[in-house]
Amino acid sequence: MQTWRRILCAVLALNLFLGPLAPLQAAMIGNPAIVQQARAELDREQLRALLARDEARAQLQALGVSPEDVDARVAAMTDAEVAQVNRHLAGMPAGGNILGLIVLLFIVFIITDMLGATDVFPFVHPINK
Repeated sequence: MQTWRRILCAVLALNLFLGPLAPLQAAMIGNPAIVQQARAELDREQLRALLARDEARAQLQALGVSPEDVDARVAAMTDAEVAQVNRHLAGMPAGGNILGLIVLLFIVFIITDMLGATDVFPFVHPINK
């Protein structure tokens, strides 16, 4: 019983002397920090979901990147890098604007008809005549 008391006293004394060596800090976390952290987690999950699609996995494997490497690289990216990649991907067309392509081709064919290089539309007369 006496040895247990000595051990307990030694542990408590050691705790009293070494406790202040590890300072703790408590601070309030503001709303912007919480929103930024939530946005970063959402961006990271959005990027992971995009790269987990079968088409993306097949393309990355064709380039020689294994799915494990993709997950490791996404995990190693900073929040700013993930946000930048997501902004870049959001700005890219997803093969959806076919009407713009049709209008562009129509204008190109009209211009080439006006220059006399093609004869696609009968209502367009060349300028050189």
